Amino acid sequence: MGKDYYKTLGITKTATDDEIKKAYRKLALRYHPDKNKAANAEEKFKEVAEAYEVLSDKNKREVYDKYGVDGLKSGGARNGGGGGGNTFTYQFHGDPRATFAQFFGNSNPFSSFFDMDDNLFDKNVFDLDTEPDFFSSPFGGLGSRHGLGSAFRPSFRSHSFNVHTPFKKEQKQDPPVEHDLYVTLEQIYHGCVKKMKISRYVVQPDGSSKKEDKVLQISIKPGWKSGTKVTFQKEGDQAPGKIPADIVFIIRDKPHTMFKREGSDLRYTARLTLKQALCGVVFQVPTMSGDKLRISTMQEIIKPNTVKRIQGYGLPFPKDTTRKGDLLVAFDIQFPAKLTAEQKEVLRDLF
Repeated sequence: MGKDYYKTLGITKTATDDEIKKAYRKLALRYHPDKNKAANAEEKFKEVAEAYEVLSDKNKREVYDKYGVDGLKSGGARNGGGGGGNTFTYQFHGDPRATFAQFFGNSNPFSSFFDMDDNLFDKNVFDLDTEPDFFSSPFGGLGSRHGLGSAFRPSFRSHSFNVHTPFKKEQKQDPPVEHDLYVTLEQIYHGCVKKMKISRYVVQPDGSSKKEDKVLQISIKPGWKSGTKVTFQKEGDQAPGKIPADIVFIIRDKPHTMFKREGSDLRYTARLTLKQALCGVVFQVPTMSGDKLRISTMQEIIKPNTVKRIQGYGLPFPKDTTRKGDLLVAFDIQFPAKLTAEQKEVLRDLF
């Protein structure tokens, strides 16, 4: 196989992309010629860049795993020519400093700061007149920032500067924060605007957190169904390194004294005595629009499972508010608690 890129980076053949990046970052910082003055540092720096260039590329890594560096040379096909294959060495045509710059954002390691374990500092603000000397011993005794040669002295335009972390972890967003929002059927029928005040923590310019109140305005559209979600993106608590959670309001029906919602239909239950159910009655049914509907049962007998459907007196359809559902009139027949002997006798004669 020739060169062992996995061994060069100190990883196994099952290493993940993150493990490959971590290994390269550590070794590239260790052997960078501007930091490490050892005789073999530059060659090691080149080997590390070459290994990373191959293993970080999905296609190159696949060819390398199957055919080794010989396969890379021949464009992915195994070289079948003679015994020369054992002495063949893959020539790295890349620039190790360019690879370093692409990975870290700059080919000069002194433009960013690293801790003693080669881990990146968290992003902070440092003051050049008060903070410790970051250009001294950690980087091979190059001296204080005031004694650096022009080739290594970064230029700053003010007393403060931001330490940027070239290799950032992907920010994660907190799960949505859900709240039930109860609305009346009248509000669903006509539509309305609800104003909800939320409290959240906001990151201040100095990095501290402060609790603040914010009013979110929710436009309730006519006919919205229970369970409809209204999302306000990234309005949750703020925290460094995280994406604020979404705030989600879930529409819920508030119980009504007269109606029960069934999709876009409304159900109203009329109470009748047994006499009214058998002999008929004229009564009025309320509606969401405020009108009163006259209902007559004089020509029929109302049974416990009887339901009258009155079209167009329900809730608006959410996708077409010019149309409405129906009003369903059900009946609750009140039976007498007891009957006298005479009443029972009369009923026996009737039935």
